[in-house]
Amino acid sequence: MIRAAAVVIPANDEAATIEACVHAAAASSAACGIPAARRHLIVVADACADATAALARRAGALVVETGHRSAGAARAAGMRLALHRTRAHPAHKVWLATTDADSTVPLRWLAEQLRYAEAGWDAVAGTITVQDWSQRPPGLAAAFTDTYRFADGEHPHVHGANLGVRASAYLDSGGFCALARAEDHALVTALRTRGHRIRRPADLPVATSARPDPRAPGGFGDRLTALED
Repeated sequence: MIRAAAVVIPANDEAATIEACVHAAAASSAACGIPAARRHLIVVADACADATAALARRAGALVVETGHRSAGAARAAGMRLALHRTRAHPAHKVWLATTDADSTVPLRWLAEQLRYAEAGWDAVAGTITVQDWSQRPPGLAAAFTDTYRFADGEHPHVHGANLGVRASAYLDSGGFCALARAEDHALVTALRTRGHRIRRPADLPVATSARPDPRAPGGFGDRLTALED
């Protein structure tokens, strides 16, 4: 049985979105069935020049401030803090989830990940959805839908906005690399290489932003921009 859980959120100048993100993650955590003393919500305010850190604290997150300018390094720093705060529990009974600061998780997000963990899965990689396309040209939503296809059941995608992993598998796989982008793909590849079981549910999406000024070069925002061409 999973005894402790943490949600890690890297953030770089996310004052406009961090409060909604933290509130959604906190609600999902509160609904996961683990007592409050064994749940941790961590925001890594990485190289922020705006009010991200203060707003995240006001929303109830534990905030660590870094200057990495790297999503991978920031996500790894958050995971290190999560592992430290859950060190009283065996690593195979600790669950580490992560999302992005421009995303909001559904209420059942963490509880569903824990349900898969109890069924023996070592990691859960979910999908994303975009609810607001107003900052993008007409037609981009349809173009994205055409490229983001998968059959019922499981899917092939990997998103840092929707990922969870058992702490023992995370440590065995080397954890998040200090990459500016694609640290999520690198971790999932390492998990697969080490033989850990990865569940890819298609019915547990996280809502993320389609903003035209993404923080991570080469990430989801740039993928959308490429579809505009």
